[in-house]
Amino acid sequence: MSGPADSAATAPVRLARFLAAGGVASRRACEDIIRAGRVTVNGETITTPACTVVPGRDRVLCDGRAVGPQKTVCLLLNKPPGYTCSARDEHAERLVYELVPKHLGRLFSVGRLDRDSEGLILLTNDGDLAQRLAHPSGGIRKVYHVDVRGRVDAETLDALRRGIVDDGEFLKPVSVTLRRPVGGRVGLAMTLQEGRKREVRRLCAAQGLAVLRLRRVAFGPLRLGSLPAGAWRELTAREQADLRRGGERPRD
Repeated sequence: MSGPADSAATAPVRLARFLAAGGVASRRACEDIIRAGRVTVNGETITTPACTVVPGRDRVLCDGRAVGPQKTVCLLLNKPPGYTCSARDEHAERLVYELVPKHLGRLFSVGRLDRDSEGLILLTNDGDLAQRLAHPSGGIRKVYHVDVRGRVDAETLDALRRGIVDDGEFLKPVSVTLRRPVGGRVGLAMTLQEGRKREVRRLCAAQGLAVLRLRRVAFGPLRLGSLPAGAWRELTAREQADLRRGGERPRD
């Protein structure tokens, strides 16, 4: 536990941060795990998240299993429709975690999409990063390509841009533009920042538009590109650094 570290040891870190970096859970969830008495440090049960440990020197167990530093995994996945962004869901037929190798260990999904939507999501074992990117205060912008059925004229576009109040929430996109029609469908490009639950679908429904296809093509500095449905790739070091800095704003 915390104390003068020898020259070979790294600097002390808070226990919850250490657990999150070890892939146990998000930092906030790790604080609850500590308070529940599920963590020991050098054989002593710890119940305060304020405790610090020295990686490489202190022995940390969670539920009896050793926790240690692990290689950071950050994946970009092109989620196909029909998959649920959840680690466990007894009602889901297919989970996104089935699309990546099991040896990568426990991963958290960032930028969730509902079952019928598709496109870019992130999977990482960095609980701190996942929590920060998912929080609205992070200001991460996401771009969606939406194929709809219904009349889309200048008045409709203006109404979408003004936003709506739905179920007590004010929903307002950052921008809405027309895309080139594909197969007789009307195409929209919609940029969101807060990313409330089913926000794109709720905005479209308020204007009498039926969503035929909903695909996320950008998340902060990341672009889906030509990655096939169901495929994934590791983020480059530069992409990870851009995400941690907040990244650039995606173009519509």
